[in-house]
Amino acid sequence: MYDTLIIGGGAAGLSCALVLGSARDKEFARNKSIAIITHQKTSHLQNALFNNVLGLQPGTLGSNILKEGKAQLANLYPHIFQIEKEKVTRIAKASEGFIVNTNKNSYRSKIVVIAVGYTSLMTIKGLENYIEPHPRAAIEKDRIWLKNTNHLIEENLYVAGTLAGWRSQFSMACGSGSHVATDILTLWNDGKHTKVHDKII
Repeated sequence: MYDTLIIGGGAAGLSCALVLGSARDKEFARNKSIAIITHQKTSHLQNALFNNVLGLQPGTLGSNILKEGKAQLANLYPHIFQIEKEKVTRIAKASEGFIVNTNKNSYRSKIVVIAVGYTSLMTIKGLENYIEPHPRAAIEKDRIWLKNTNHLIEENLYVAGTLAGWRSQFSMACGSGSHVATDILTLWNDGKHTKVHDKII
C-alpha cells in the first residue's frame, strides 16, 4: 500500500514527485511510501524544444528533460520508487484508497495523482465519468480534461498538468504538479499549509 502513487513521468508527474521527495525530512512525510509510474512514451516532451522557459538553457530538448528528470529524482530522492515500462489500464476505488492496474501489475495507494497527457487517446478505465472537452484547447484538437476543483477530482484522487485543464506550457505543467504535491503535503501535515524550500544557509 503506497501513501501516494503518481501516474505519469512527464513534467507534471516528475515535478510532483520531486516536491514530495524533498519533504522526506519533515516529520509528517518521513515514513510515507511514494511511487511514480514513469510512463513517458506519449509525453509531449518527447519532441519539445525549449527557448522560453526561465532557468532552462535555450535549446534544451524535452527528451533530455525526461531522462534527466528521472535521474534527478533517483539521485536526490531514492526513497521514491520508480515503476518503469508499465502503462496504467484501470483505476478503481477500494475500501481504502484505490487499486491501480497496469499492463503488468496491480498496486494499491491511499492517494493517486493522474499526470498523463490530455489527448483523447487517454484510455485509463474508471475515469470515464470525469472526462470532458478541454476548456483551454482548440476544439479541433480534440483534447480532454478530467473535471476537477483545484486539481482534486474526488477525495484523494488528484489530476495534474494539461489533463487538469491547463494549457500545454511546460512551466504550467511543472507548476501544476508542484501544486498537487504541496496539497498532499498539507493533507499529511494535518491541514497546515505546507511548502518545501531549499535555502542557502
